Amino acid sequence: MKTFKLGGVHPPENKFSAESAIRVLDLPKQVSIPLAQNLGAPAKPVVNKGDEVKAGQLIAKGEAFISANVHASVSGKVFKIDEVMDQSGYRRPAVIINVEGDEWEGSIDKKDILKKDISLSKEEIIGKIKEAGIVGLGGATFPSHVKLMVPEGKKAEVLIINGVECEPYLTSDHRLMLEKAEEIMIGTSILMKGLGVEKAYIGIENNKPDAIEKLGQLCKQYEGIEVYGLKVKYPQGGEKQLIKALTGREVPSGKLPIEVGCVVNNVGTAFAVYEAVQKNKPLFERIVTVTGKNLNEKANFLVRVGTPVSDLIKAVGDLPEDTGKVVSGGPMMGKALNNVDVPVVKGTSGILLFDEKHASRVEMRTCIRCAKCIHVCPMGLEPILLAQYSEKQRWEDAEKGRIMDCIECGSCQYTCPSGRPLLDYIRLGKQKVGQLIRNRGNK
Repeated sequence: MKTFKLGGVHPPENKFSAESAIRVLDLPKQVSIPLAQNLGAPAKPVVNKGDEVKAGQLIAKGEAFISANVHASVSGKVFKIDEVMDQSGYRRPAVIINVEGDEWEGSIDKKDILKKDISLSKEEIIGKIKEAGIVGLGGATFPSHVKLMVPEGKKAEVLIINGVECEPYLTSDHRLMLEKAEEIMIGTSILMKGLGVEKAYIGIENNKPDAIEKLGQLCKQYEGIEVYGLKVKYPQGGEKQLIKALTGREVPSGKLPIEVGCVVNNVGTAFAVYEAVQKNKPLFERIVTVTGKNLNEKANFLVRVGTPVSDLIKAVGDLPEDTGKVVSGGPMMGKALNNVDVPVVKGTSGILLFDEKHASRVEMRTCIRCAKCIHVCPMGLEPILLAQYSEKQRWEDAEKGRIMDCIECGSCQYTCPSGRPLLDYIRLGKQKVGQLIRNRGNK
């Protein structure tokens, strides 16, 4: 059975919302659309207070090489451009729009008719994806058009579509594969053309047999696309782990997937590419899972970017009384929110509600040198050592220990019997070491 070989854990899957069909969430009264929604430079606003906007209209332009355009997700009037709290707890610039309806830009094709023919050239596809502000929807939010611009001297050989969704609880990708399978296949074909490759592999974990069956049948109609079921093991959806599982190739330390001829995109990204290229629709809404053990209703919503997280929670019956923590993303890599009025962004895959019992961390004790964190690390690192380097501010030692290779999957912290905050320290170390590397490059 295809999988990655090194490390990995098996947390409970808890895919409670897997059977919940995608529902359209009602429009909020106001949206706050952050200008920084990609792994790169923030976009610069091109609208002003008082401007009338339509859904799909450009409101901020990504001018840096690694950046992404931002579009209005609703129609209405720009209330103001101000700083709002983001999901990390920091105040960031955003365009705040009072919702006055749902009028879309006239160029967007709203007809529910499948468009299979791909008429655009490779260059036009990349341009269209850039215009639409598409970023990786698996969590990293790297601008998708940049991934298709293969650096000189490198060659793309295979496109990999990530349908793994290995994080417990999350089911947004699963539902998308079931309900928008053909659009995903066309989006994959578009990405293949934009990348200039003839092969594409779609990887899906074996806990989604219905999605494997559906896409497996469809791929027979699309040249060059193959669907593979993968062993259920976290973090199977990490791009380096997925490349290893599907191709047997290993991405070298400090390098990107293109080094081994691969480019990885999420299934949600493939769907967004279909909508952008075939329907002229920018990325201004996405599927978000709202779930938790104590919720009576678990759901997958189609949500406009900028919608307050509190609106999603109200739509499933509001916060249970014993809620101890609200997490954006999955339980392994997601981050706790300190305010549920923060906006949904392009990278929001799920909102998880934990009760007091499951929200609390276990008491931290002395490391017992069991080496479990080392055995489960899918990157072959020594998490306890990297955490200690970070704690002691030994940044150069952390860099030599390959701290930048950490994919922040949380397997080490999950398996630690002493409750050590390994990932917390490693994340801090990565920030500091990354800063050192950038400063070195600027000299």
